[in-house]
Amino acid sequence: VQLQASGGGLVQAGGSRRLTCKASERSLDTSHMAWFRQAPGKEREFVAFIGFRGETTYNLNSVKGRFTISRDNENTVYLQMDNLTPEDTAIYYCAARRFLRRGSEANPFEYDAFGPGTQVTVSS
Repeated sequence: VQLQASGGGLVQAGGSRRLTCKASERSLDTSHMAWFRQAPGKEREFVAFIGFRGETTYNLNSVKGRFTISRDNENTVYLQMDNLTPEDTAIYYCAARRFLRRGSEANPFEYDAFGPGTQVTVSS
């Protein structure tokens, strides 16, 4: 499966942005999906996860209730980001996996596919 993220861009602090991740197909390979991000000089960081039943998990330390992950019935996942801060500046990647091992939602190495990412820049 191929993933394509879009919706990145420049936004002022306090603003909002919605990212979209579209998979090339709806299949078992996209049963569980997530968003990660990577800022310059930092490791890739888990942001949010959504399972095939719609269950969600968030990195509460970084998103603190400001982000919402959702998915439609086809092959698209969204990340609504509100009250953005300059610390949210990063390349945002969507990821997909077929199987879920409980407790591993935040582990990037357990995902089968990553998209090329979309840049989000938040100005102060």
